[in-house]
Amino acid sequence: MAERRQSSGEIADIFASLIGQEIDDERIDLLRAALTIARTEYPALDTDSYVAQVDVLAERVSRRIRDLGDTAQTIYALNTMLFQEEGLRGNRDDYYDPRNSFINDVLDRRLGIPITLALIYMEVARRIGFPLFGVGMPGHFLLKHYDIEGRQVLIDAFNGGNILSMKDCQRRLNEIYAGQVAFQPEFLMSVSRRQMLTRILNNLKSVYMASRNFRKALPIVDLVLIIYPRSPEDVKQRALLRYSLGQMRGAAEDLELYLKMSPDGSDADEIRQTALSIRRTLATMN
Repeated sequence: MAERRQSSGEIADIFASLIGQEIDDERIDLLRAALTIARTEYPALDTDSYVAQVDVLAERVSRRIRDLGDTAQTIYALNTMLFQEEGLRGNRDDYYDPRNSFINDVLDRRLGIPITLALIYMEVARRIGFPLFGVGMPGHFLLKHYDIEGRQVLIDAFNGGNILSMKDCQRRLNEIYAGQVAFQPEFLMSVSRRQMLTRILNNLKSVYMASRNFRKALPIVDLVLIIYPRSPEDVKQRALLRYSLGQMRGAAEDLELYLKMSPDGSDADEIRQTALSIRRTLATMN
């Protein structure tokens, strides 16, 4: 049964309740938060049904594993079920399709990008007691597990759950950046749940901005600002989006907030004049 169609403001409130600053990062329900992002596109999305799907996937994997401490056996069971039986795979043909960033679409279409496939993999693994961490390598999101001896195991969910070595990571970087980026150990640092959600949001924002779909970009920036409310650049971007959509009062408020955050910014004078101009326009409309 679909949930009631909700407004962007209500969806933002739900997102805030899931990732608010009072919630410890490791306690964030990553799957529900990601599905709430999808509600910016599907306001009546039945999130419970997709959570239940992931629960079932975890139950299926769990039945195949005799020893969770056997890293190779557990990864093999996850890979076999998710990629061979369920057919999840990376969308190489249309990488920038926004549906690749919506978890419900990834589960329905069996197509995703590195971070959304990794999120599903991580959430299935978490449910069976197999801890994984997100790795925000430039241009390609990975997963990391520490085995019983403390060794780092890197998993590439976009490529069928392949295990990667350091040399493999450099090859991935070479493919993405044409050999211009050298591998650095810090590229494999774990990222937080909030950082994962922000990366999904920024991917979506980039897709919408590239197609000049400002109407869809705006609620995405709203969600970014719930995670990082003190981000001056995101406040400024929301101001410009609101201005482009004719939301003058909101644009002026955001420009003024940006000036409070960055009073000495290189563009402060220009922003100040723009905010003043908008306020004058609003005054003539009253």
